[in-house]
Amino acid sequence: MNVIYVVTIVLVGAGALAVVLVRDLVRLTMVASLYTLLLVVFFLLLHAPDVALSELVVGTIAYPVVLLAAILLGKAD
Repeated sequence: MNVIYVVTIVLVGAGALAVVLVRDLVRLTMVASLYTLLLVVFFLLLHAPDVALSELVVGTIAYPVVLLAAILLGKAD
């Protein structure tokens, strides 16, 4: 196994742990977005650019925007 794969898997695991441990919702949005960027790199290393592009659009752009909008609407009430 190549070193870059091992480093990426360790970073993805650390990112997943960070997502689980974050308590603040706004920080959770940012950490989850960074976690999906790590997954995009991992998918690119696995030669799956179509999956990486889908993850980039949904996980890094769409999901955080929807989550932040829900948080802000929830705080307005």
